[in-house]
Amino acid sequence: MNTNDYVAEILRATGTLRSGDPAGVTAIVQNALSLAGLSGAGGGIPAGNPTPAGQAPEIVLPRENYSEIFPARTERLRKPLGEVIRSLQEGGKGLKLDGLPGLGRPLQAPELPLPEGARFLDERYSCPAGARRYRLYVPSTADEGLQGLIVMLHGCTQSPEDFAAGTGMNTLAEEHRLLVVYPAQTGGDNSMSCWNWFRPGDQMRDSGEPAIIAGLTESLRDQYAIPADRVFVAGLSAGGAMAAIMGETYPELYGAIGVHSGLAYGSANDAMSAFAVMRGQAGIAPAASGKPHGGSEAEPRLIVFHGSADTTVHPSNAERIIAGKGGSGGKTSRSEPGAAGETRGYTRLVTKRKDGTHGVESWMIDGAQHAWSGGHPSGSYTDPRGPDASAAMVRFFLDGASDLPGA
Repeated sequence: MNTNDYVAEILRATGTLRSGDPAGVTAIVQNALSLAGLSGAGGGIPAGNPTPAGQAPEIVLPRENYSEIFPARTERLRKPLGEVIRSLQEGGKGLKLDGLPGLGRPLQAPELPLPEGARFLDERYSCPAGARRYRLYVPSTADEGLQGLIVMLHGCTQSPEDFAAGTGMNTLAEEHRLLVVYPAQTGGDNSMSCWNWFRPGDQMRDSGEPAIIAGLTESLRDQYAIPADRVFVAGLSAGGAMAAIMGETYPELYGAIGVHSGLAYGSANDAMSAFAVMRGQAGIAPAASGKPHGGSEAEPRLIVFHGSADTTVHPSNAERIIAGKGGSGGKTSRSEPGAAGETRGYTRLVTKRKDGTHGVESWMIDGAQHAWSGGHPSGSYTDPRGPDASAAMVRFFLDGASDLPGA
């Protein structure tokens, strides 16, 4: 059993505990330890010693097994696993896992109604790096000339259909004559359907998931004759982290990047460091991305959204994303909440390029948690109160600034 699957089982145990099923927790963790080779003498849950209702089972990993299960992380694990689980549950001190698999609400997203002439295709892409299913929205007005391509990368436990419903991006694609592709990450690619943003092999150009996403992007760009400067990528959470990776590893391919509730490129190199940076701890020093060299003007423009009350991915990660991208020392503006709390307030930082476009925009949304701002409730992890991140991103992508009314 690999480290990521092991950690996924522990997360699932935490979710089961929250649902009030300590016996279920015991079964899940025993299975995880068995698969990891830690069951039996020296570890696991003592037989015949039931866990008191509402408490996490006390499981102690044998010290001699740390390096085997978590290579190069031995010095970080000094607590019993039961204590780790409790710390993950606690507010403030630990990592809150709302919005992660096993803790969010499962959703079967409805198939969206299509305007006459529009298509929402179900396709598959393959290349030497791997294969992925994807959904592709082709607007009814495509014959009049497409204005751009947006690659949308969903978050953990989500699907292309769910993400399309929640972000409402297909509606905007119809309005602006955009092609939108939603690559699918499934449980076979990651046990929680997350993009593997924290794995070194998936943080490099011409390797792993970046190579698959870039290949799919290039294929659709060429097939539909999309201008090279009108290709964009955006994502939520793990998908946002992967969007940041795409901007770093393939800067010549994307004109702009959108990161919602995501993490900076190279801030983690395994599951344990991923948890740490999600909590707001300092990330690791990123390895070389393998990207081609170029000046700052060759870098994709960047727009970032994050909720100030996000307890799944700490808001400090938004600052890390824009660090080194010209995102400090820019102009800051403030929007107060709308009447009757219909729209959340936010702080927006903007830096401009020489051509007048916004090189970086960073939106910190008051009181928002781990959810797509302004999203539709038919999708998971959405916050309908806004502001509308999808509309702002499309304006930023196409017009060089997200200046919507009131922005």
